[in-house]
Amino acid sequence: MLDKVNELILEVKAFKANSKEEVESFRIKYLGSKGILKDLFGEFKNVENSLKKEIGQALNNLRSAATDKVNELKDAFESATESQSSYGDLTRPAEPIPLGARHPISIVKNRIVEVFNRIGFTISEGPEIEDDWHNFTALNLPEYHPARDMQDTFFIEKNPDLLLRTHTSSVQTRYMENNTPPIRTLSPGRVFRNEDISARSHCIFHQIEGLYIDTDVSFADLKQTLLYFTKEMFGKSKIRLRPSFFPFTEPSAEVDIYWGLETETDYKITKGTGWLEIMGCGMVDPNVLKNANIDPTKYSGYAFGMGIERIAMLLYQIPDIRMFYENDVRFLEQFKSVL
Repeated sequence: MLDKVNELILEVKAFKANSKEEVESFRIKYLGSKGILKDLFGEFKNVENSLKKEIGQALNNLRSAATDKVNELKDAFESATESQSSYGDLTRPAEPIPLGARHPISIVKNRIVEVFNRIGFTISEGPEIEDDWHNFTALNLPEYHPARDMQDTFFIEKNPDLLLRTHTSSVQTRYMENNTPPIRTLSPGRVFRNEDISARSHCIFHQIEGLYIDTDVSFADLKQTLLYFTKEMFGKSKIRLRPSFFPFTEPSAEVDIYWGLETETDYKITKGTGWLEIMGCGMVDPNVLKNANIDPTKYSGYAFGMGIERIAMLLYQIPDIRMFYENDVRFLEQFKSVL
């Protein structure tokens, strides 16, 4: 009998359960009114007196082991239940997570990039902290050139040769230095100018500029590219080019689209003319090509650039540029349905 009890003690200690039901069955098996211990204590009456002490101690050990095992397993399952309840019912359907919205600047930038990607323009990027050469001098803006005053610049105080780029044309300069024609690249990015913040201007804004250089590139190629863009972006098929001045292009022009005068809003945003200025453009100045080690007698090209905020304000009729930077959730939620 002693060997049987010792075997049962080992069996009890090795027992494992996967559910509360199995624990309850184990308890009934060993500790129930008709369980193993009840039968063993019944047999104990017939044990010889010389063995009663040893066998009685073994029976007590079996009962203690069975009781401890039941309590241990019950506590484990109760702890698991409490842990699960603290997180809720994990089998229930999850609560819907509020969806975010793309920022209107990102939406417009992606749309512009997509339009020009279709005709072979690739993306190029560059540093926001730029040196004087790439931001000004290489773009036909030597030191003391009066046109530098057109762009109020943030200079790095400890190094006057470094500055926050005033346009993404600096990216085009770097791209031309490291690539040989044909070049067809688009440069989106953030730029900085020391301007007063108002409803129509900001010291931080975003530009996207395009550059195409190859043999026999003409102003007619530029006009057709711009016409393609305005049709795809705005659905407008009427544009005009007004003579203008940019140091890095010659000839240069401002691009207007005919927005129309169908609504009161049209009158307001076009000041009653029906025309809206959207970007600047021109043929790349031969000096800019020389500075990038590109032969201007063999190659020619065009460039264009626009402010992303300005395009977004036109498309979504946003009256104040500062709204782009205030992170007002009420404003951003309006663009949830816009891809």
